[in-house]
Amino acid sequence: MFDGLSERLGGIFDSLRKRGALTESQVAEAMDQVRLALLDADVALPVVKEFVAAVSERAVGAEVLASVTPGQMVVKIVHDRLVETLGTDGGGINLVGAPPVAILMVGLQGSGKTTTCAKLASRLVKRDGKKVLMASLDVYRPAAQQQLARLGEQAEIPVLAAVLGERPLAIAHRAMDSARREGYDVVILDTAGRLHVDSEMMAEAADIARATEPTEILLVADAMTGQDAVNVAGEFLDQVGITGIVLTRVDGDARGGAALSMKAVTGCPVKLMGVGEKLDALEVFQPERVAGSILGMGDVVGLVEKASQVVDKADAEKLAAKMLKGRFTLDDMAGQFKQIKKMGDIRGLIGMLPGAAKIKGQLADIDERMIARQEAVILSMTPGERLNPKVLNGSRRRRIAAGSGTSVQDVNRLLKQFKQMSTMMKKAGKRGRKGMMPPMPPGMMPPMG
Repeated sequence: MFDGLSERLGGIFDSLRKRGALTESQVAEAMDQVRLALLDADVALPVVKEFVAAVSERAVGAEVLASVTPGQMVVKIVHDRLVETLGTDGGGINLVGAPPVAILMVGLQGSGKTTTCAKLASRLVKRDGKKVLMASLDVYRPAAQQQLARLGEQAEIPVLAAVLGERPLAIAHRAMDSARREGYDVVILDTAGRLHVDSEMMAEAADIARATEPTEILLVADAMTGQDAVNVAGEFLDQVGITGIVLTRVDGDARGGAALSMKAVTGCPVKLMGVGEKLDALEVFQPERVAGSILGMGDVVGLVEKASQVVDKADAEKLAAKMLKGRFTLDDMAGQFKQIKKMGDIRGLIGMLPGAAKIKGQLADIDERMIARQEAVILSMTPGERLNPKVLNGSRRRRIAAGSGTSVQDVNRLLKQFKQMSTMMKKAGKRGRKGMMPPMPPGMMPPMG
């Protein structure tokens, strides 16, 4: 989402880092460029003014100008201010209260509200161990209730059965009563949206909020709509009283201004962000990591978290033990490919590494089918060949290429990659035995080549 802004800021700060010393005029010139970059990213004007003023005040201080690395100090100041602007008090979803607690989802039609309900429910069940019931209060949009029911089936989350002619407030009461009787922890209420903000929608949402006393009223806003999303947030805050924001389509080609403006304009934290279409593509909004991503520092913590979710602990320990002995087979390599595929989009994963913004053009050339082809090559080998690739002569390589639907060059490329990884594993194993360096954790090795 922040690619454009990240690229602009990266260029500004690269020029600052190259200077051995900074003057006030150089800092002022850089801040003018930062101002333009933020405005181009669709950040609200009052937020831009406050941001630049705060950074400028600190950046021209004696401790920065006299520093050995003044450019790096300015980047640190910008990073800290970005974190403050994005908000430091998200704190996750509030579930404190006598069960069942209600979470009210509000927003305009088309913002991804219904899908976000299912994503949030799935997250609460899988990560927090909660028993969740979903209910659709949207009796206006055709098939809205059926849509939530289908998503509930996919996520294996119960959805309150629809009753013909029942009004939204009555549905909310029935959902809370059913949840109390059946021992649910959380009820997620999907309210109706409109194509634009109107008094009828706001009054209905406010009535439901008073009746259910939710611990959270979450506004679902489409990050692609830019400043319109910020204006909508202000309306809901004034008339319904939101407690937090969920940004959807964060993985799209948006300029990022909405995310940077939301907290500053509304005072409400961005709590979650949708990063894809799958039901598990909902992440906690963490300002420090987002700020680091904007400034090209990557999100290594997020990458490790993704790896930890897909790596089987027992398998990882077995592979680590083999690595310490300097053994790594093509079967192990195939296992690594499976784990990387589970972690999601390859470009997205590499984009989480520090400095990835500088190779944006190269990332566009990455073929998402590469891992599938490499896996097919390995699976086309016999068990003996996977255990001892030295036996792979020309005729065997031609057979493997034909069996996997690839070329001999693809087979050769994979074997070269395997040799590189095997050498790396042996070195890591030796260092690990000497106590110098632990082996690289499984699931964290992107494909080379």
